[in-house]
Amino acid sequence: MKEKILLVLENIHEAKEAIEINDLLQLQTPEEYREVMDALEELVDDFLIYKTKKDKYILIKNCPSLKIGRLTVNKKGYGFVLLEKEDDLYIASDHLNGAIQDDIVLAEIIRNGIKKEGHILKILKREIHDMVGEIIVKDNQMTIDLDDDKKDIELVIKKESLKNCVIGHKVVIRLEKELGKKKYLASVVRILGHKDDPGVDILSIAYKYNIETEFSEEVERELTGIPSEVIEADLKNRRDLTNKQIFTIDGSHTKDIDDAISLEMEDDLYVLGVHIADVSNYVKENTALGDAAYERGTSCYLADTVIPMIPHQLSNGICSLNEGVVRLTMTCEMKINQRGKVVSYDIFPSYIKSRKKMTYEAVNDILMRNKSIDGYEEFEFTLKKMNELAHILRKEKISRGYIDFDLDEAEVVQDEEGRAIDIVKRDREDGEVLIEDFMIAANETVANHIYNMDLPFIYRVHGTPNSEKIDDFVNLVKLLGYELQTKVNDLTPISMQKLLEELSDKEEFSILSSMLLRSMKKAEYSKDNIGHFGLGSKAYTHFTSPIRRFPDLTVHRLLKKYLIENDLSMSTIRYYDSALVEIAEHSSEKEVGSVNAERDVLDMKMAEYMEGHIGEIYKGMISTVTNFGFFVELPNLVEGLVHVNTLKGDFYNYVPEQLALIGNNTKIQYRIGDLVDVKVISASKATAMIDFEIVKSEKKDGNQE
Repeated sequence: MKEKILLVLENIHEAKEAIEINDLLQLQTPEEYREVMDALEELVDDFLIYKTKKDKYILIKNCPSLKIGRLTVNKKGYGFVLLEKEDDLYIASDHLNGAIQDDIVLAEIIRNGIKKEGHILKILKREIHDMVGEIIVKDNQMTIDLDDDKKDIELVIKKESLKNCVIGHKVVIRLEKELGKKKYLASVVRILGHKDDPGVDILSIAYKYNIETEFSEEVERELTGIPSEVIEADLKNRRDLTNKQIFTIDGSHTKDIDDAISLEMEDDLYVLGVHIADVSNYVKENTALGDAAYERGTSCYLADTVIPMIPHQLSNGICSLNEGVVRLTMTCEMKINQRGKVVSYDIFPSYIKSRKKMTYEAVNDILMRNKSIDGYEEFEFTLKKMNELAHILRKEKISRGYIDFDLDEAEVVQDEEGRAIDIVKRDREDGEVLIEDFMIAANETVANHIYNMDLPFIYRVHGTPNSEKIDDFVNLVKLLGYELQTKVNDLTPISMQKLLEELSDKEEFSILSSMLLRSMKKAEYSKDNIGHFGLGSKAYTHFTSPIRRFPDLTVHRLLKKYLIENDLSMSTIRYYDSALVEIAEHSSEKEVGSVNAERDVLDMKMAEYMEGHIGEIYKGMISTVTNFGFFVELPNLVEGLVHVNTLKGDFYNYVPEQLALIGNNTKIQYRIGDLVDVKVISASKATAMIDFEIVKSEKKDGNQE
């Protein structure tokens, strides 16, 4: 019956009563009508049909204003409904309609403009996993204050599960039963430690995003069978590269090193070797280690805490390309001409012995400041030739449309107790860019090779932006008083690149480039190759970080299967044709969780740092304007809220079309890009919020108010 209903409603674009649908189906008996009613309710539960308040039914796909997706709520009070095949839908805080973080919701579009805005009509499914909270006392009873204040639910905690808990403990709880709307029975399943213990703050955020920090006993048992040094048997059928000048370049504190590089000249060709740790030799499919790597999907870097995808015994040991020891690798060797084109290449299993663990700091001193660094003398010529090649590769990428948003990143400096003592911008100089360019070259080469073989593969894809979102961005730029020459009717990487170039000399460039990036689609993993818009690449994958990312480990397994074992059987192709869909989807989800955890840790640490700077005055730029105030970004990328209630001398109205707060009488405006002096009036590590108040503002025309 459900199939018949879906078929009859396929081309109907207005809601129908059940009896009308019954008539369309030409049914006549009461029994058939009851069957129609039951089927309609099942289709509503399946999220295929929407039931209106007047008990009418319509296919959701036939109602363009209705959208189904997962709700994510921002700490700033508003949220977004995440949509699979289109841009996310903005939901103001007063339009959440009782929905909370991670709910599957039905939303209705209520405004198209700079932001496509909607409101929640109905909560379709509530997905609540394990959660983290703090043990507190309320009404003389021990209970739990959830860390995630977006989880607006009431908890009844089983008393026996609180047995070993004390006030101030951070704990993981598990919901066991729904007792009523937003009310749940729950138990404490893990004590993380006291909230003031070093590292517990970061651990709490990891568990909030279901990022597992411990490995199972089964994994630990498997580790005992893995050697600490490369054994002779594993060198068989591998190319010996130990006589080559191969080295690594990483951050000074990096311990999980999964990429090494080499460069030689062959006439006027650069012979670039990118040598990647062969994690797949130790982390195999259908093992506890392999399953754990899949479940985690990625390593997480939370301030100075690393939660690895594979155990440290592997990530920092046998799999890490440490200096002076033999390690197993997969090599992509590319011959590149003077125009930055790969003219030939080879992909093969190998083993190396890294000559030097270099740091970005030292390499940048050599390349950018022409310094001589002790221990680097024999590598200086090669490093400079590498930098020469990197600039050629970068020029070639730019010529085809590579988009460099050049976004600043913040880095947390912590003391020995794990407390934030500074927030600084992360440097990105020639050394960092060189490694990025070499890794992109290898990733593209591998992706193109398998794509041309027409075999199942996992790609890193980035779709073409939604034209409406880009138009909205262009309109915003015009509202700020800038006329753009770039035509964005034809959305190509080149046009986006030119748009960024045109904005690069604007005072608000850092804010605008970030907004443009948010206007574009997010990169993700997929079995289907649609190219990578941001890189201007026809085929791209992740091959270069198998210690840290499961898709890269999968790529290595596929390369071995196809190129080394020559297994192109139909059974293998059918298996991966199916399995890669789930692997790509799961890896994308775990990546999002990791990114969100990293963002939450950064916000928390920024607030912790600013707790020590209450009353101090800073100059910043307005980065976001909302109906409840505006956010100001400081030069060190710390961001805080100026609440509308703190603006003195007038009543301020939010004008979304201009993304501005405008004084009712004075007509004073606060808009994106305005420079303001702000005083820190409060900061809370617990809420990860920072509050400012205006001391002075400087309008773009130079007037001060």
